[in-house]
Amino acid sequence: MSEDIFARLKEDHEKHRKLLDKLAETSGESEQRRELLERFTLEVKSHAAAEEQAVYSTMMRKPATTDETRHSVAEHHELEEMMNDLAATDMSSPGWIAKFKQLDHDYRHHIDEEEEDHFPDFEKHLTEEDREHMRGVFDRRKKAEKADAEVTPEKMEDAKE
Repeated sequence: MSEDIFARLKEDHEKHRKLLDKLAETSGESEQRRELLERFTLEVKSHAAAEEQAVYSTMMRKPATTDETRHSVAEHHELEEMMNDLAATDMSSPGWIAKFKQLDHDYRHHIDEEEEDHFPDFEKHLTEEDREHMRGVFDRRKKAEKADAEVTPEKMEDAKE
């Protein structure tokens, strides 16, 4: 595990990409699909919550990065709704595949944007104390968030409430 917070986040993103790749290879109502979706969902939800508490709470206090921060946090919530909706969809239906492909696309777009645009911008505004704080909070909160995270099956219209 890397000491640099942004390298640490990218390591998680890489795990998420691999889980998406494996999920894309599954078919129908299978135990493998169910297990991979659960793993992906719990990983992403705990990662996003810890990232918001560690990184984005720090970046909200830096006026130059407020807009990027708000954008990413909003995307986290949209992605969570999509994961909830996917979990509520019959895995053997064509609708599941369509929703999965949209989630896959949107999630990859989100993490690419973080890695290529936001993280380099954030780097410019951080002190060493900020970095240490974010690292510690991220690792501590990710563990706690993962213990509490749930795969929450709900239809998209219900997920937004």
